[in-house]
Amino acid sequence: MGGLRELASSFVVPGPAGVAVRDRLRVSAADAAVLAEVGVFLGSLAAGDLAERSRQGPGHDAASWAVRKRSLTGRSSARWAGSITKATHDQWALARRGQAAHTAWLRGQIASIEARLARPLGAKADKRAGLVRGYASRVEWHAKSRRLQTLKARLAVVEADRAVGRVRVVRGGKRLATTRHHLQAAGLDEQAWRQRWQAQRMFLAADGESGKRFGNETIRVTDTGRLSVKLPAPLAHLANAPHGRYVLDATVAFRHRRQEWLDRITVNRAVAYRIHHDVVRGRWYITASWQRAVAPVLPLQAALARGVVGVDMNDDHLAAWHLDVHGNPLGEPQRFFYDLTGTAQHRDAQIRHALTRLLHHARRCETAAIAIEDLDFTDGTSREKHGRNKRFRRLISRFPTAKLKARLVSMAAEQDIAVIAVDPAYTSRWGAQHWQQPLTTTTRKISRHDAASIAIGRRALGHPIRRRTTPPPPHQSDGAGHRTVQARPDTRRREETRPHVPGPRTRCAPPGHGAKAGDQGAQHRSGHPAEHEFWQQDSRSVLRNGFRHPARPPA
Repeated sequence: MGGLRELASSFVVPGPAGVAVRDRLRVSAADAAVLAEVGVFLGSLAAGDLAERSRQGPGHDAASWAVRKRSLTGRSSARWAGSITKATHDQWALARRGQAAHTAWLRGQIASIEARLARPLGAKADKRAGLVRGYASRVEWHAKSRRLQTLKARLAVVEADRAVGRVRVVRGGKRLATTRHHLQAAGLDEQAWRQRWQAQRMFLAADGESGKRFGNETIRVTDTGRLSVKLPAPLAHLANAPHGRYVLDATVAFRHRRQEWLDRITVNRAVAYRIHHDVVRGRWYITASWQRAVAPVLPLQAALARGVVGVDMNDDHLAAWHLDVHGNPLGEPQRFFYDLTGTAQHRDAQIRHALTRLLHHARRCETAAIAIEDLDFTDGTSREKHGRNKRFRRLISRFPTAKLKARLVSMAAEQDIAVIAVDPAYTSRWGAQHWQQPLTTTTRKISRHDAASIAIGRRALGHPIRRRTTPPPPHQSDGAGHRTVQARPDTRRREETRPHVPGPRTRCAPPGHGAKAGDQGAQHRSGHPAEHEFWQQDSRSVLRNGFRHPARPPA
């Protein structure tokens, strides 16, 4: 057991800190034209502000931010200038975090390749000595040495950009920008691509302000669903309401979390809004978001008071099994399938549907907790880690780990179900070793993933994954401890003998052979009255006859 790594403790995942809801805007042609003109104009201002912020790099301070905001205020308004500069800061910070993550990935790849290049060809790995395996052939070694130089060159470029604070951001998306050079392969013409590009670069977003009317002065939605937008100064001639505002004909009716949204705007608490255009569907949408007060995290023992549903996440389904507080599987295993092919919207809908069915199953089981593995495959999909097993690398990269966990936490919080993260080490291996075969019957086939869900649930409950522990060493009885880990010290009747249930069961005495079951007199076999019954085995007859059939009574 010296090669096993130390397991991390299980913990309750904190709930979400923010909420976002979306509704469709059934705008008229006039409304759509005004929104498009305002969005394109503000988008151009946002692009210029992002370029200016990138040129400032790490030397940015409050004074330079004030200069940028004053410049944008003269071309739009003070509120739009505040929204644009804040969005620019968030986008620059996100790009910097991505740049840091890319730098760490490049350094990890370089270190891994250098370690394997230093090993002899065909050398095997030695985990105890901390040695990795060598490359299989001279051709692979040469290819990897060239790959090493390429990664070092890329790392030098990224480190130089990071030193001066330069980030590489494409407003509208890098993928859509690349599509411009492959219109025929994408099935688009230049005009259709231009419409998508313009819609992605529009800026129609405003942060909320507590104390202002309905929580937002720039994009305001009243409690009756009336939507109005504060126009920038150069487009004030488009206003159809006082104070340079444009009121849309379309109304907003948030169906999801409507009461929570109403509770905020009626007391003028901050709500942020974003309006965006889906060119493919020809629809306009509005998204409302706000922050929640941080809820106290439920203690682990309180969350597990009514058992847990262990969940094993796979690339095409979720395997779940309900366990009681003692770690015993109850009922039948459940599998919730999803399809991760197709568009991002289709994949997201599939995940949400699978998680909805999982939460409904947890509610039917009357449990208050779901246990999942604390997975992180960010560094586990490279060839240096999994060799030529390209199929396995694609399988890992297809796992929706981050999105699934984020969705599960937010959806479980609405159902008052806690999410418990456990260490994923050896759950599949030990689950299959200890639980797959014993639970498989002629009418029920248990998969490796079903067994892993039991292992995950037992680890969350604090039990070992194995089914039973060995008897205590002193005298193989309950004198030095309990034989199994199924019964806790506070469990009633745990010290009593098992009730005898007659019947043809495996390793069970047939009917009529249980005279000593639960009889303390059986400990003193020499004077036990049951030994003198006619149906008991006579040791002298065994020696005389050479077989163990019971002595028959005299005729």
